[in-house]
Amino acid sequence: MTSPFTDHAEGATPLRPVTKAAFTTWKDSATPSERRWLDTTGFSAETGSLAFLPGKAGGLKRVLLGLGDGSDPWAFGAPSKALPSGTYRYEGLRGADKSRWAALAWGLGAYTFTRYKTAATPKTPAVLVWPKGVDPTEITRLVEATHLVRDLINTPAEDMGPSELVNAAKDLATRYGAGLNIIDGLDLERGFPAIHAVGKGSPRAPRLIDLTWGRADAPKLTLVGKGVCFDSGGLGLKPDTAMKLMKKDMGGAAHVLGLARMILDAKLPVRLRVLIPAVENAVSGNAMRPLDIIRTRRGTTVEIGHTDAEGRLILADALTLAGEDHPDLVVDLATLTGAARTALGTDIPPLFTNDEALARDLLAAAKAENDPLWRLPLWAPYRSLLDSTTADISNVSDAPFAGAITAALFLKEFAAESRAWVHLDVYAWNKSGRAGRPEGGEAQGLRALFSLLRRRYEK
Repeated sequence: MTSPFTDHAEGATPLRPVTKAAFTTWKDSATPSERRWLDTTGFSAETGSLAFLPGKAGGLKRVLLGLGDGSDPWAFGAPSKALPSGTYRYEGLRGADKSRWAALAWGLGAYTFTRYKTAATPKTPAVLVWPKGVDPTEITRLVEATHLVRDLINTPAEDMGPSELVNAAKDLATRYGAGLNIIDGLDLERGFPAIHAVGKGSPRAPRLIDLTWGRADAPKLTLVGKGVCFDSGGLGLKPDTAMKLMKKDMGGAAHVLGLARMILDAKLPVRLRVLIPAVENAVSGNAMRPLDIIRTRRGTTVEIGHTDAEGRLILADALTLAGEDHPDLVVDLATLTGAARTALGTDIPPLFTNDEALARDLLAAAKAENDPLWRLPLWAPYRSLLDSTTADISNVSDAPFAGAITAALFLKEFAAESRAWVHLDVYAWNKSGRAGRPEGGEAQGLRALFSLLRRRYEK
């Protein structure tokens, strides 16, 4: 999409953000005709509301943006789609943080997914003049990475299979000069048997994407993303209501590609590695079955308690490979469990980590970036819920409790060789449209993670 920002302020319509408290004062300074107009329209500065003040010649003189009590920064994302086509400039912004968020929310709110729309004349979007004190490079980096994540998740599974995920990684590698290795066929079957077991039931062959960039002597940072391009549930077939959104089950892969793009664009001083096991969990005569036992790359045997708990299986092999390189930090992201949604809803991803300082730093970054995360425990006593009588571990617990925790404990078995590891169980979807957050695919925890990584590695 074209940039929602411009450097050219000439002729731009003023856009004035006002809280309810500030609106009373501003209204007292307005002209009598403006006061009458605001009284007539009933504008009261509710969060995300807009008031269009006409000029003498019939044009648009000014727009007011309601901020409510001022506690919701997402209100700044409301105008980018609601305003008529044209150029706008904020007035009255106070403080660098407010200017930064005004630009960021505008850019995130301007997102549209039009790949499959056939309208002949789409609306020309509203454009914002860069607010003073904002770093356009930083905002553009965050906005474009988020748009990439949304695009990948919103694309239907028909056009976003394992090979298309490979193409997305190739685009990233080409743009930033990264190395790329694709493991498939017999090499995948022999070296990554869990990934192969999950993906073998689909005519679209499974793959492991391995992207690398940076100096060999830099701190090693490895990102691992769940790339289940569609999840039917396998032979434990999902009901249609649960299967409907399963194009988003590669949301973890989309997240690590978006995060990698920010890291590469910022040239963080790290040895970056991105691992994406890309599969489709399909139903066929060749699909894995309940109570099958598969051997993982680590050598651990896993009993398949449920074929719909496939994401943790492919992550097991990828996390094992990550640990073989003894990285400084491993971050994995996955649309892993419904239990996480039951615990925290769709807006707040749980995080799990074996590093206390990392947890504190990431939660602080999440708060600062208005990118919410909530820590859940790697509660060791629950590990026994994954015990199997015929294998080293089961991929699910038979108990209907603590599903997000037991899934994280399963992953922990395979992240043992990593010095520090963090797992985010993301929903990756907005169930309805809100200011700055259109309905559809969503990046969650992305800004928090990037902020953490900059503080951890930039000198």
